[in-house]
Amino acid sequence: MAQAEDRADRWLREGAARHARGEIAAAEALYREVLRVRPEDANAANLLGVAARQRGDLAAALDWGARAVALRPGAGVFLANYGATLAEAGRLGEAVEMLRKAAAARPDDAVTLRNLGQALCAMGDPRAALAPLERAAVLRPDAAEPMLALAHARREAGDLTGAAQAAEAALARTGGDPALAAQARFLLAALGREAPPARAPASYVRDLFDQYAPRFEAELTGRLRYRTPEALAALLRMAGVPAERGLRVLDLGCGTGLSGLALAPFAARLEGLDLSPRMLAEARRREGLYAALHEADLLEWLPRHPAAFDLIAAADVLNYLGDLAPALAAIGTALAPGGIAAFSIEAGGTPGTPYALGEGMRYRHDPAHVAALARAAGFAELAREAVTLREERGAPVAGMLFVLRWRPGATETGHG
Repeated sequence: MAQAEDRADRWLREGAARHARGEIAAAEALYREVLRVRPEDANAANLLGVAARQRGDLAAALDWGARAVALRPGAGVFLANYGATLAEAGRLGEAVEMLRKAAAARPDDAVTLRNLGQALCAMGDPRAALAPLERAAVLRPDAAEPMLALAHARREAGDLTGAAQAAEAALARTGGDPALAAQARFLLAALGREAPPARAPASYVRDLFDQYAPRFEAELTGRLRYRTPEALAALLRMAGVPAERGLRVLDLGCGTGLSGLALAPFAARLEGLDLSPRMLAEARRREGLYAALHEADLLEWLPRHPAAFDLIAAADVLNYLGDLAPALAAIGTALAPGGIAAFSIEAGGTPGTPYALGEGMRYRHDPAHVAALARAAGFAELAREAVTLREERGAPVAGMLFVLRWRPGATETGHG
């Protein structure tokens, strides 16, 4: 018996060492050996949960995390890991409960406090998020992430001055990390403290939708009354685009596949493109919908696939870009001659200003300017429709839908 215990201890140490080196499969095999000898080993169960989460297997991560907590209910690190997994899975109420227990057990753990604050924000309670995030920022005065999370919570709570102060502090803490610096500057631009960049940072969009993926559809179609994909499909039909499953279709910013469902009647072959790996993981659950899914930035991916599609659609994607000229040029490159582009924009801003970055951290565009850009890029307008894209804080979000035909070589020299 003593020899078996010694072997289990050795396997656990070796597994942890391999895990730290990124050898996930080898570490998991060793943790399972530990559990074969010691079925009640909470450390092995916890580490299997961490490994499964790193692999993107949230179902297994949840199972192992629950097992570890059941074996050691008062262990702060197990509570923290399980709480973070629950949050990643979109089970926010349970995540907050677990993370609060973890924070009580480990009150000076900045990561747990940040996770708790971000889960509370995701639940729509930014004011409750402020205390744990402020504490996390104090505990890690060298780190930008807690301060950046605090800035977002203050913005959502309506404290725009405090949000700007926290974003400036986060920017000072980035230590040369370009992705974190870009995110802090983007928030400052949304708060009116800096000039808006030409687009949202790719790292911000990826992180936003990775966190949002598990609850994306329930929130959009329920609380936010999101219907843009259906409205865009209806406008395509009205413009005379045949819904006869005959086209090569690209769903740009496909997310979890909501827009793909609306586009499927047009597609002989449907492909999806998105920045967020967790959104793409959700889209893969829709078996038989997409022939291929691609994780990439649209401005980089589209030019590498000339004339590959007959229809490219983008529902609520271009609102993360300010200057739409590069996107329209890239879409044109990827369309076959005579191909169709269909997309939505958030409409608004100051008249005569091409685009503005709002406090919601999305761009609003002047539809007349977008139409002029499209003509200059070589598109002919087939249809345009003013719509309500969704609701936000109980108010309708005004948008415009466009359906355009690609006419290579028909570009104009100027636009208004």
